[in-house]
Amino acid sequence: MNKNTSLLCVVTTCGTKEDADSLARLVVERHIAACAQVSGPITSIYWWKGQMEEEQEWQVRFKILASSYQLVQDTIRKNHPYELPQIVAFGIEEALPEFAQWVAENSEGK
Repeated sequence: MNKNTSLLCVVTTCGTKEDADSLARLVVERHIAACAQVSGPITSIYWWKGQMEEEQEWQVRFKILASSYQLVQDTIRKNHPYELPQIVAFGIEEALPEFAQWVAENSEGK
């Protein structure tokens, strides 16, 4: 895969399933991501403003073109209910060629 067709998996978390579903739907509807998977609940343990927190969250994973990362990051950030959302991306080193092509065709941003 080259830079124009290389893929990323972008991950964020939300405090409710409704927020996670809404964010997933928004990003996919805008063709920024080809697909999104919502899973949970998961338990997150983290430091926030000097205190250790433990919350149930819902994870959203988006499959995107690497060239669309800034657009997906900006879209998530603008529409996320958290003050500081987790937005991380992992490179997809290998993928079924037909799947990679499908992601490329369905995540160009509109």
